[in-house]
Amino acid sequence: MAGRQMVSIAAIAAVLGGTIGFVFSENTSNPHDSALSAHAAETGLPPSGTPSETARAIGPEELEPRLETVTLEKGSNLMVALTNAGLDRSIAFQAIEALRDVYNPRKLRAGQEFDLVYASESAGDSDLLDALRFQPDPETIVSVSRTETGFEASADKIELTAARSISAGTIDQSLFLAAEKTGMPISVLMDLINIYSYEVDFQRDIQPGDSFEVMYEALQNDKGDLVRHGGVLYASMTLSGQKVRLYSYTDSTGETGYYNEKGESYRRALMRTPINGARLSSGFGKRKHPILGYTKMHQGVDFAAPPGTPIFAAGNGTVQQIGRNGGYGNYIRLRHTDSYDTAYAHMKGFAKGLRQGARVKQGDVIGYVGTTGASTGPHLHFEILQNNRQVNPINVKMPSGKTLTGKELKSFQAEAEGLRQQYAELSLENRRVASAQ
Repeated sequence: MAGRQMVSIAAIAAVLGGTIGFVFSENTSNPHDSALSAHAAETGLPPSGTPSETARAIGPEELEPRLETVTLEKGSNLMVALTNAGLDRSIAFQAIEALRDVYNPRKLRAGQEFDLVYASESAGDSDLLDALRFQPDPETIVSVSRTETGFEASADKIELTAARSISAGTIDQSLFLAAEKTGMPISVLMDLINIYSYEVDFQRDIQPGDSFEVMYEALQNDKGDLVRHGGVLYASMTLSGQKVRLYSYTDSTGETGYYNEKGESYRRALMRTPINGARLSSGFGKRKHPILGYTKMHQGVDFAAPPGTPIFAAGNGTVQQIGRNGGYGNYIRLRHTDSYDTAYAHMKGFAKGLRQGARVKQGDVIGYVGTTGASTGPHLHFEILQNNRQVNPINVKMPSGKTLTGKELKSFQAEAEGLRQQYAELSLENRRVASAQ
């Protein structure tokens, strides 16, 4: 979802009350062989693995090019791997230099396999490298091929197909543990949290007996192996008896967002909690000041978090003030609209390049948790100011986002109905499979 940062597994567990004693995993096949074989069919190069039984149809006397597979060992690098395979050092250097145009060799890790294709033996140049190719991730094939002037590199994306999967469950202890029980992928859980976090406080709003439904994409290669999960298409959360359904919708301008059944964007102009994985340590209102020792109005909320935790801009806006500000320590104030500002205090430091007058987008990192100024420990002090007066960030009615109307609303409603129907069909199929086992 645009504008929100990814949440670490540890952060989710801290926020939702779960403990991490497990690892989410997918039992997927390595798509390396099939993807490279398909790529070879397109390029005319021999497939990965054993040599082809058919020579390239270039001439009746030409034999098939020789293929060799090498593996990058721990502590080694590509130059060492290529020269150990018998490649001339100058040729290896030229190939690596060409590779840099599309892929940084420093990103290579131990265990990476490379296919080396040599010229045909009939030409008397069996040690002449024709091509080098490898698959750095399940979605990409990188090739370095010989040309008349040297080597040329390319990076090609593997076409993936999208299937749809669902997860549903009831919350007993925490959303995190309930999602684990249903087998929901961790990336999908993070998306679900990000989508609802504009209105849901996952520390206090989740209660035993609440439930969820999610439909999301599972992206597969040509063998049907799972490569990765896509975004959430449909979600429903029932919190304290109130059901909130959200649908992914791409409008006529190409912008994708999540909307409720009325066509109202669930994304608000401001976020209530511009930090991930933090604990609400002090609320809005009168309290005994921990340093001054007397009762004083606390005009914001405090989120305790480890030093260095990223702090996000609560909404699109302009930096009005940045720098030291008395007891606030390192401080930023953002202007969002004529009516709303937000302020962030006690920061360890600011995001690189941030200055007064700079524009920021919702979810941009603007600084990091610290304990500067009048602070007893690392935390973020966060304020929302409405017409220059501090208001309670937890209770204030946030400015609404986009609302669909006219033809756009009708288009959305038709797509939403289709998503609901598909979820119901997949749910029914899952129950049939479970009853048959």
